[in-house]
Amino acid sequence: MKNVLLISFILIFISCTNADKLPYLGNHNTVMSKNQTKVIQHFKVPDFNLTNQEGIAITNASFNNKIYIADFIFLKCPTICPIMNQQLKRVYDVFKKNKEVLFVSHTIDPENDSIPVLKAYSEQLGVDSKKWHFLHGEKKDIYKLAEQGYYTQAYQEPQAPGGYAHSGGFILVDENRHLRGVYDGTNAADVDRLIKEIVILLKEKSK
Repeated sequence: MKNVLLISFILIFISCTNADKLPYLGNHNTVMSKNQTKVIQHFKVPDFNLTNQEGIAITNASFNNKIYIADFIFLKCPTICPIMNQQLKRVYDVFKKNKEVLFVSHTIDPENDSIPVLKAYSEQLGVDSKKWHFLHGEKKDIYKLAEQGYYTQAYQEPQAPGGYAHSGGFILVDENRHLRGVYDGTNAADVDRLIKEIVILLKEKSK
């Protein structure tokens, strides 16, 4: 059985005592500047190249100077995914007119969640494909991105409901690809917190 650590236990928080300032999450590097002072380099989501429901290539550049919320799902999921999708749609509805906020859901079952299937689902959900990307790619790339890019879990597990195991977390990413928050996508109260913290991040971005 895979030894997968939950997000809450592997994220490293950089001090955040101000309620108007979100933490930076992930494993960070400390380097020496030219004047020999220590500088923290915050973790960044690594480069990726996937395809959205419209068959368009989506990379990190697609989110340049944008805040976005990411999660990992599969459409045949019999447990938490339907709840997650409805909760994230609730967040989408709050920010659907805000050009600074995007959404991205990665399928962890690309064999069944083909690009046409993802497109049909996004249309059924009633979302703009330019604002909420449902991403498709090779399993190995998706799973690696989940673990190394977002500090979450996504993998094939025959004993799990639907055949896959994954986190129910929503990950908030800032305009510089830094991880700034993790939220329980099955918990309405925690999703309310996400909505409030997107507003905080937007204010930070505007300064």
